Amino acid sequence: MKRRTGFSINPKHLFIGGVVLCLILMFISFRYSEILLPVKGAIGYVVTPMQKGINSVGKAIADQGDKFVSMNDLLSENEDLKQQLSEITYENKILLQDKYELDRYRDLYKLDKKYADYPKVGARVIGRDPNDYWYSSFKIDKGTDDGIAVDMNVISGNGLVGNIVEAHKNYSIVRSIIDDSSNVSGMFIKTSDTCMVSGGMEAYSNGVIDVSLIGKDAKIADGYEVVTSAISPKYLQGILIGYITEIQLEPNNLTKTAKLIPAVDFSRLDEVLIITELKEELKD
Repeated sequence: MKRRTGFSINPKHLFIGGVVLCLILMFISFRYSEILLPVKGAIGYVVTPMQKGINSVGKAIADQGDKFVSMNDLLSENEDLKQQLSEITYENKILLQDKYELDRYRDLYKLDKKYADYPKVGARVIGRDPNDYWYSSFKIDKGTDDGIAVDMNVISGNGLVGNIVEAHKNYSIVRSIIDDSSNVSGMFIKTSDTCMVSGGMEAYSNGVIDVSLIGKDAKIADGYEVVTSAISPKYLQGILIGYITEIQLEPNNLTKTAKLIPAVDFSRLDEVLIITELKEELKD
């Protein structure tokens, strides 16, 4: 029994038929345009809304494409701006550090001029005990190779920092006047009365250190300057220690005590000056 074959059209014939049909429709449209006008109107009535919808969809797709391109451009521009901002921020930090360093050097220059009679060498603070917030003892980058010796006076800011307690080949250790073991013989500039300035970390947590052995008849007042006295065994004369405050008469009615606000900020020290002349050398 033979299988029935399905109906098929040669594609070539189908293409030729389509071309002929198009030609016929074009002829009829051209020849009978007035007659077909209502038909065109009806077709236009149906097709026009579809065209508008297609145009709207196409425009929306194009707008979204433009937005996508614009968004990529904005993201790229944003990354560039972030990079520029990061670079500017870094440069500003460097400039700010340079400004602070310049300000410190200016302060040291003023201090150098203030004590112009004493020979000095500059040094940078390079270390301290991590548990020591107040720089009661710290390391500097100058040592015996630079002419540094034990007991040399150290100054910074506006006055006395302390003295050298250890001098090694290329570094030294400084003990500050706020250290618990520090005692400095002081004198009031205005009255020449003497006193003893004693370090104390607990007291300095309130921004002051102790002053004792002030004569009961000393005519002093808050704000008076205290400098190193001539009788100090290690410290050169006339270096500003700080400013007196909270003066009180002792119960023995023989002496007064007070507090002293140091002339140096011991919460931060970056550079110092070492006076390279010892008190003993001046005596000689």
